[in-house]
Amino acid sequence: MLLKLNSIILYTILAFGLALILYPVYIRLLKRLKAGKLLRETAVGGGIAEIFQRLHGHKAGTPTMGGGMFLIIMLLMVWLSFALREFGVINNDLWAREETYIILFGFFGMGIWGLIDDYLNIRWIGKGRGLPAKLKLAGMVWLAAWVSYWFFVKLGVSTVNLWPLLPNTFIEIGIRYPILTFFLTLAITNAINITDGLDGLAGGKMVIILGILAIVTFSYGWYLATTVIGILAGVLIAFLWFNINPAKVFMGDSWALALGGIISSLLYLLNLREWFFVPFMILFLLFWIELFSSALQIFRKRVFKRKLFSIAPFHHWLEHKGQKEYTIVMRFWIIQGVLASVTLILVFYQLYQ
Repeated sequence: MLLKLNSIILYTILAFGLALILYPVYIRLLKRLKAGKLLRETAVGGGIAEIFQRLHGHKAGTPTMGGGMFLIIMLLMVWLSFALREFGVINNDLWAREETYIILFGFFGMGIWGLIDDYLNIRWIGKGRGLPAKLKLAGMVWLAAWVSYWFFVKLGVSTVNLWPLLPNTFIEIGIRYPILTFFLTLAITNAINITDGLDGLAGGKMVIILGILAIVTFSYGWYLATTVIGILAGVLIAFLWFNINPAKVFMGDSWALALGGIISSLLYLLNLREWFFVPFMILFLLFWIELFSSALQIFRKRVFKRKLFSIAPFHHWLEHKGQKEYTIVMRFWIIQGVLASVTLILVFYQLYQ
């Protein structure tokens, strides 16, 4: 186990070091490509985004597509693991059917689709800048459907464990399982994307979430999955160095979609042999609040022609109410830390009861 832990730590440190070195170069490249952020012109519930423009107009032009570095470094780490295995330094590379096939597919599949959208957006390609909304959604739907298909058909998973709500009980839900995972994948991905609206907000919370997922997978002996998580966390910590207020670079859709793909896949992978649905819902609570605040705003606007909030999602509403951006971010980080602690208590209570 100690050797496995050493390997995970080395991959994480290497990914962090590479990202810290490469991000300044990458940011300069993005500036040369004029890959500046284009502020949204329409509000979540429809109409002109006047409040958003007033709150964040000064950020226009800041380089985006920062999530592309996640894809680059993860690809380098996978190739490195192949090379190390060929030279007999390690026994297993990072491309393993049992643990990493599906999570890496979710990561690269969703991430590349988001990167295409980011590129088209900053190059002003397409009628609405970027992928057409229906085409973008169609791509996400196809990728989410493939993840659901893999678990239901390839791995034969059709049960969920709802501990601690229903202790030691796997509930057979049959064909409803891929339907559940399909919509959950889309919900997780969109929740991350929606939350990424303040400097360092989503990134800081995701570092905490990835840390918990690393502890859980390591506790269950899924060391290759833990290594992949460690690489992501290392890159994300380096990214935060350049993303905290005032941000020098933004993630873009590439990171939100990539993380949505890999986190949802990890959730289903953990459910395959263990329980994690209920603890994950607690761990992800702040992201659910952001998602539902936007969903409720859209519903109220379209059905009743009136806004529920002055602006959505929730973090922008707090900002509009007078809270400083860095104050909101720090408080959300603290709350995420508390949620992570509760999740960790549940994990170890289950492991050692």
